[in-house]
Parts: sequence; structure tokens; C-alpha cells
Amino acid sequence: MQNKKWIILGTTVFFAAMFLCIATAAADALSGTWKMNPAKSKYSPGPAPKSLTVVIKSDENEYTVEADGVDAEGKPTHVAYSAKFDGKDYPATGIPNADTVSVKRIDASTVQTTQKKGGQRIMTVTTKVSKDGKTRTSTFVGKDAEGHDVHNVVEFEKQ
Repeated sequence: MQNKKWIILGTTVFFAAMFLCIATAAADALSGTWKMNPAKSKYSPGPAPKSLTVVIKSDENEYTVEADGVDAEGKPTHVAYSAKFDGKDYPATGIPNADTVSVKRIDASTVQTTQKKGGQRIMTVTTKVSKDGKTRTSTFVGKDAEGHDVHNVVEFEKQ
């Protein structure tokens, strides 16, 4: 009877550890340094930035973004925010027409970010990491700073 308890306890600990490892590995799929591939990206209405590098730090609770690039006119850009996966609004800097973001985890490799200005949704960004973990695709749907409809599909490669 004593051995049976140890076997049950050992099995429970094993499966709990496996679950924790899987959850941590899934969060890590989002993390990393990602460089935009302009040839595989589509900007509508455009124009596309000349370059964009995004550094993501993600775990089971929080999603932090630091993005640096050069816009179509050659001006440097910097976007930064850190938000929990709780659907609440968090401050964001560098987004031309938004002052807050909220983030939601869709699944282990997909995150949805809602950009807002004055509490109103401006843009929804759905980001998905490929199964092999080498590419990341972000789809932007909403309005730009001038009120034009936006549908950008931006592909990034892991560095």
C-alpha cells in the first residue's frame, strides 16, 4: 500500500513538471529578437517601413515589446509597452495613433494585441509564431493615424 502511494505521488509530480515545461516552452516561442522581412510583408495602404526589429519578452503572465525601426521617410521609430495577459489597458509609447494596449493569449503561439486611443479601439494586431519557431507573422487590422483602413501582414524572422 505504501509503494502505491509513492507511485501515485511520483506520477503526479512528473505530470505537473511536464505541464510546467510545456507551458514555459510555449511562452518562449513568442520571445526573442525578430527582424522584419520586407519582401514577405504587405502594407496596405503603405508605405512600408525601411526596417523594423522587435524584441519580445514573454512568459505565462506578461508580454513586453521593444520595437525599433526606420519608417518610410527615413525617421527612427521606437515602440514600447509591457502588458499582462489580462485584457486590461496598459500604457504604450511610440504608437502614432494609440496610447494604450491590451493583450490576450489566443493559444501557445498566438497573441492578440488591441491598440487604443482614449479608450477606443484603433487597431487589432494578431501575432502568430510558426510551428518551427523561425517566423512570426503579425496581421494589423484597423485605422492609421489619418483614419485610413489598414490591413498589414508583416513577416518577421527570428534572429
